[in-house]
Amino acid sequence: MRPNKVTLLLIGLVIMIGLGTAVALTTRRAAANPDGGDDLYLPMVTKPGTPPPQIAGCDIFPGDHIWNTPIDDLPVHPNSANYINTIGAGKGLHADFGSGVWPPGSTSPIGIPYIDVPSSQPLVPITFIWWPEESDDGPYPIPSNAPIEGGPDGDGDRHVIVLDRDNCMLYEMYSAFPQSNGSWEAGNGAVYDLNSYALRPDGWTSADAAGLPILPGLVRYDEVASGEIRHAIRFTVPQTQASHLWPARHDASNLTGANYPPMGLRLRLRANYDISGFPAEIQVILQAFKTYGLILADNGSAWYISGVPDSRWDNDMLHTMDVITGAAFEVVDVSSLMVNPSSGQAAQP
Repeated sequence: MRPNKVTLLLIGLVIMIGLGTAVALTTRRAAANPDGGDDLYLPMVTKPGTPPPQIAGCDIFPGDHIWNTPIDDLPVHPNSANYINTIGAGKGLHADFGSGVWPPGSTSPIGIPYIDVPSSQPLVPITFIWWPEESDDGPYPIPSNAPIEGGPDGDGDRHVIVLDRDNCMLYEMYSAFPQSNGSWEAGNGAVYDLNSYALRPDGWTSADAAGLPILPGLVRYDEVASGEIRHAIRFTVPQTQASHLWPARHDASNLTGANYPPMGLRLRLRANYDISGFPAEIQVILQAFKTYGLILADNGSAWYISGVPDSRWDNDMLHTMDVITGAAFEVVDVSSLMVNPSSGQAAQP
């Protein structure tokens, strides 16, 4: 039986749709790796926030946690321009992570390291010397050789981050020093159940000045190589306000001016900022800046982006982000996402 005109039209439409899908796939693959290799892919269609980011088999908070919720469609904060100018509209980004050590010849890896351990990791006593009243009591499963930010001789923040991969519990310490008996001494410490939405008590610090966890906001090489980052990213600024916004729980400033950024402030790279000329790996990071944005977590240098040290990072490639200035960002109002002020669960946009 000969097909009628309607049948032929339907067949033609199916063929056109199939060809369009094939072109989209090819285009997306080419954008992910312009050299034509197969080692990096940008995702085709992934619902933002799902599945949540994972490390060592653990979900890093539920998919609808505020860390994992896209903010690309949220309204611009009415004080956005003033916040950006205070941080530095003309100052460039800096990837505060990479391969190797800095300065050369030191024992200081570039970035904030972490380690995952099994549930059988022995618990050791932790002595908190600065803010014990705002710390989660030990013992913690911290190996004696746990990596320290800045290295064993570092004199900076000396963060130590340990993930119990069997129980999906996160342990973070600030200004941490191993002791000869296997215990640790730290300025303060915080423990997070990664299956929970619970925030720290309001007013409590953490290993970060904002009272936030550190690990969920770090850029990791494996997720960049996978083609997608599915969470907000931690960053620092020189001066902050004596105030904090959900989900932050703490502030560390005496400055009360309305144009100083408060801890927990959420920013995003402007949607119209062209990222197509950057290397494919950098495009993955920049797309996360657009979709999930940045969270202000600590006092430090302006526009310093936090990540995990890894020998696979290309430091020259990371520095291609240096040309992006604060003027390319805008502050967003995330208040509409808050379900409960003591919970990290976010209403999905």
